[in-house]
Amino acid sequence: MAAAVRQDWTREEIAALFDLPFTDLLFQAASVHRESHPPEQVQLCTLLSIKTGGCPEDCGYCSQSVHADSGVEATKLMDVQAVLQSAAQAKDHGSQRFCMGAAWRNPKDRDMPAIVEIVKGVRAMGMETCMTLGMLSPRQADMLADAGLDYYNHNIDSSPEYYERVISTRKFDERIETLDHVRNAGINVCSGGIVGMGETREDRVGFVHTLATLPQHPESVPVNALVPVKGTVLGDMLADTPMAKIDDIEFVRTVAVARITMPLSMVRLSAGRESMSDAAQALCFLAGANSIFTGDKLLTAPNAGDDTDAALFDRLGLTPLHGDEPMRASKVAESA
Repeated sequence: MAAAVRQDWTREEIAALFDLPFTDLLFQAASVHRESHPPEQVQLCTLLSIKTGGCPEDCGYCSQSVHADSGVEATKLMDVQAVLQSAAQAKDHGSQRFCMGAAWRNPKDRDMPAIVEIVKGVRAMGMETCMTLGMLSPRQADMLADAGLDYYNHNIDSSPEYYERVISTRKFDERIETLDHVRNAGINVCSGGIVGMGETREDRVGFVHTLATLPQHPESVPVNALVPVKGTVLGDMLADTPMAKIDDIEFVRTVAVARITMPLSMVRLSAGRESMSDAAQALCFLAGANSIFTGDKLLTAPNAGDDTDAALFDRLGLTPLHGDEPMRASKVAESA
């Protein structure tokens, strides 16, 4: 029996989940997870930067911002065929979903024909497609939907209260507005955030609360651990401090609470996983994480790598996900 889906979570209820004894929280999260997901299967995704650097936003965590002194050089949008070649390689390595990111505040209309061609090309390979291009207008969202885009990623990053301490060039409400445009166009939503930016647990409660009370839960919820890159505001601010790495137990708690409050969503371990121990990742899978990025790079940040992941999966008895995620499967059933 699938877990009940609620959009009326209160902050007090979510805070109470965070405060549970760790073993009780993991048991509850694992139980919810098993009601809707195969517990031994984890979705493999690949993320490619199709346009790197030069972003005018001032996100304090991002090495691709023009405000960062991180050494990342700006590039032009990749050639369509080069992107499709990377997608084919990802499919050969077992990836189910191919995610593509461009360091833009928002795509220009002149960029859309190439973006549309990329989406159609990757879908023709039989892979799920996901893009993150910044803010979208309703027309751009409709164009992506017409091209067949499966998912659009637009993270809320943190709680509404902490957000303004990390980013000043874009309002929190503008993030929600883009999610609305994506949802209205009929594209699945991928939205999560970053923990370990110096925020409090109360902010992590607010982060989960925002996603869990959307009119419809995101189909995918990436949970990132901050990678403190030298030359970024947060990387320099947190360097050599106890806050430079979020406590593993607190990270697992965040994953578990996301799973309980959004039972049908895919919860993805994203950036920062390369610095986690195998034991910490195993706890995340137990807590309901069931999606990861494979490969040795996430946009500009390092990642664990295919061989490392394969070895970990073998040790844990995990296998790549096959078939549709629960929310996609339910949509197919409803339309049948």
